[in-house]
Amino acid sequence: MTGAAVRSVRASGPVPQGIALPGIILGIGLGGFADGILLHQVLQWHHLLSSSATAHIDIASYPVTTVHGLQMNTLWDGIFHTVTWLAVLVGLGILYSRLSDPRERVWASRVLWGWILLGWGVFNVVEGVIDHHLLAIHHVVSGEHQMLADILFLVLGALLIVGGWLVQRSSTPSAHSTPVTPSGPDRGLPSRR
Repeated sequence: MTGAAVRSVRASGPVPQGIALPGIILGIGLGGFADGILLHQVLQWHHLLSSSATAHIDIASYPVTTVHGLQMNTLWDGIFHTVTWLAVLVGLGILYSRLSDPRERVWASRVLWGWILLGWGVFNVVEGVIDHHLLAIHHVVSGEHQMLADILFLVLGALLIVGGWLVQRSSTPSAHSTPVTPSGPDRGLPSRR
């Protein structure tokens, strides 16, 4: 092996096994942040309860055109952001607990980023089906094209799931073969196969 090839292998480092769950949880949290920050706050296309008047469940109407409606939507948007923030913390905690060596190059791993994209897609599909279609508590955009926007949101989620799956699968087989030692009292000991 040439010196450049050795440096390349060392730079990429081994990818720990067992990063699917933390990757998916991180993707769910980051996908929720992207949705909440971009669609709820920056573009203001919708809020969590902005279509509650037409919801398929019996809840009060909270239109964003009234002070009370905007206050309730802001409160529920904050609760939504808290849940997505907690998902990111949980995903990071699980990921950190599975690293045998904190210097591992997990963040450069196509496997981790594939699982994160897949988790983001799972968030979009679940949130889109439940909030946009089943409960109808909000839509991506309200009005004439709301059904098209809601469907495109689901298509984006499906594409993220497929793309994330393909990205994490495209990693080299040797990247999957490095065992991870468990955290705790025996941390740092060679892993058992």
